[in-house]
Amino acid sequence: MTTSTSRINEQFSFLIEVEKLKNVLRRVSVISGNRKENSAEHSWHVILLALTLAEHANEPIDLLKVVTMLAIHDIVEIDVGDTFHYHKNADSSAAEDEAARRIFGLLPDDQRERYIALWREFEGRQTREARFAAAVDRIWPIFQNISHNGGTWKEFGITVQAAKDKNSYVNQGSHAIWNYVVQLMDEADQNGLFARHSETAPGNTPSM
Repeated sequence: MTTSTSRINEQFSFLIEVEKLKNVLRRVSVISGNRKENSAEHSWHVILLALTLAEHANEPIDLLKVVTMLAIHDIVEIDVGDTFHYHKNADSSAAEDEAARRIFGLLPDDQRERYIALWREFEGRQTREARFAAAVDRIWPIFQNISHNGGTWKEFGITVQAAKDKNSYVNQGSHAIWNYVVQLMDEADQNGLFARHSETAPGNTPSM
């Protein structure tokens, strides 16, 4: 198979562009220190979560498809920044869609269409792979916040009930994982790691 120079140039243009994800900081801190996690690190870790926890999916899944979704799901943050989980709205979704079209538009046509379709599938959570990918995408900040005495939960006034309500769709991807993290959140609440009353200010909401 002959690879055209123009095609590989387009692919490397995309790969160079997405390295910028390493510069996008999230609100949560890494467990092992007091620095903020970047979005590229987050993407790597949720891929590893998916590979490790795939046996707990509610339905049979195409794991390669899940991993591909997770590898690309936050690439739009290069343009729009870290979109806070508790403050996502129609405006932020429109901005992310525009970012997806620009960044994936650097690729050859066939790959552009495949990645955009997978990114939108992930966002829609209507397929078994998207539901499981979305589930594992949400759970790691729990461990990060527990390790930092409540982290963004306390910082932004998030109650345990607000966290459960906003992240309940984890249950659509994996009942086992959801039951496990609910137990962790209840224990964290008993240990005073959540806010007692919601004090979240508009625009200042954490990733989880």
